[in-house]
Amino acid sequence: MAKKGELEFRPWGHYRVIGEAENHKVKRVTVYPGARLSLQRHRLREEHWFIVQGEGLVFREGMNIRVLEGESVDIPRGAFHRILNTGKEELVFIEVQTGDYFGEDDIERTADDYGRA
Repeated sequence: MAKKGELEFRPWGHYRVIGEAENHKVKRVTVYPGARLSLQRHRLREEHWFIVQGEGLVFREGMNIRVLEGESVDIPRGAFHRILNTGKEELVFIEVQTGDYFGEDDIERTADDYGRA
């Protein structure tokens, strides 16, 4: 589990926890060009993603949502979701988690390009 300020690497990129409190957690997430996160959902939290660099495609509960720098998308609790970096540069977004629990073990994966599902 990443501590505040530590870079946590994943096959698709990396993230850094930039703030946390009892009722929220904030991460800066970087996705490499052509990479995507696993198709996943969270039972104990919802997320708000604000794109600060790059472009991507968010899959959320059967919908594809194109996102560009300066745009945001909400991920409701329990919604299956993932993001794909569709650009040639790194995709960076700020993730604000709210809910009851923020641990990495609240990830239910159903599909993953890296064999983690």
